[in-house]
Order: sequence, then C-alpha cells, then structure tokens
Amino acid sequence: MEHSALITDSAADLREALPDGGALLALDLGTKTIGTATCDAGWQFATAGKTLERGKFGRDKERLAEIIRERSVRAIVIGLPRNMDGSEGSRAQASRAYARNLSTAFELPVLLWDERWSTTSAERDMIGQDMSRRKRSERIDSHAAAVFLQGAIDALAGGIL
Repeated sequence: MEHSALITDSAADLREALPDGGALLALDLGTKTIGTATCDAGWQFATAGKTLERGKFGRDKERLAEIIRERSVRAIVIGLPRNMDGSEGSRAQASRAYARNLSTAFELPVLLWDERWSTTSAERDMIGQDMSRRKRSERIDSHAAAVFLQGAIDALAGGIL
C-alpha cells in the first residue's frame, strides 16, 4: 500500500500499514495553534509536545518536518472534530484537507481520529494537576492531542477497531 495515499479513519488500516509499529505524531489543529503529541514506537504512551503557532502550510510543514525527523515518526494522527451527533462540519473538512496535504508532503500514512471530548478531558487532567489557568491555555492543544493519541494507540495496540 502506498503510504502517501493512506488517509484513513480506521485503526485497523493503519495497523496493517505499520505492522512493526513506529512512533506517531498527533496534531490537534486549531485556527491559531497546532497542538502536538507523540508516542513511542511500541504504541504504549502518548506524551504532549509543543504547541505550535499555526501559519501558512509551508511554514507549518517545516516545523512538523523537524519533529518527524527528530522522533523518527512513521505516521500522523490528526484529530477529527466531529459534531456531537457524529456528523462532520466545516472544521472536520478542513482537518481532512490538512491530512491530504500532510500525507502528500511527508509520504506518511495519516489516521483521522475522533477528538470529541479530548479538550474537556485534557482540561480536567490539567486542573487535577493544579495547573494555572495561564499554563492551561498555553498547553491545552498539546494535551488534547495526547488524549486522543492515547485513545488511538490503545486501539492500535489492542486491536480495537
């Protein structure tokens, strides 16, 4: 299967494309920022990364290329912002378009993962850590990316579809 063509909503498809695992990069795409998170090659632990200021795709691509190189990333997981009823609106379509651009730019498989509740869960976790409101606002996107990445790697490692 040609990696640049693989953009999927299915953990099973990504697992098939990466039978030996590999580090993953998760992106929580906001209008002004991109939250990043990564996981280990064995798909055990998701860790929040940097929150990047979002700009034109060319600039974003350069910054993401650094992370992909440094972490030996084998695939990208993008948060898919579905509506509560499961339907997709304009934000989800924008995420799908970004996924196509990334897949072409890096020739890596892309998994689109439902991100409903990830920000709420990340916020609750950070409040539980007694993190200040200012720090939470700076880190919420990367923590949300770690939340949905953990869900994705649990599905990938555990065989849940």
